[in-house]
Amino acid sequence: MASASFDATSTMLPDGAVIMLRGELDGGAREALAAAYEGANALGTLGLDFEYVTYINSSGIALIVELLSRARTDHRPVVASGLSEHYREIFQITRLTDFMTILATEQSLGPAHSQDQA
Repeated sequence: MASASFDATSTMLPDGAVIMLRGELDGGAREALAAAYEGANALGTLGLDFEYVTYINSSGIALIVELLSRARTDHRPVVASGLSEHYREIFQITRLTDFMTILATEQSLGPAHSQDQA
């Protein structure tokens, strides 16, 4: 069942793609996250923009692990931005940071972010 409080959209970039995540990342986000990954199916870096994520529970962490596994199988590096300090700490504790690069809080993933705001 899809989560009514979560949305994920992908934007292609010259060197990869960015998935913009919005809302509550929980078990109900599976379909939207999978569809966004398919939409971002290109070679190059995969960016995950968490700026508008309001909540992540253990099921949401499991979905991120699945996405990281797919990206690894596809030989795609993953970069994340927009994580709050709380979620940065959780990603470190759960060792998700071993499988993705976390950008500094003030860094964005580029044009996809500014296009979305237009």
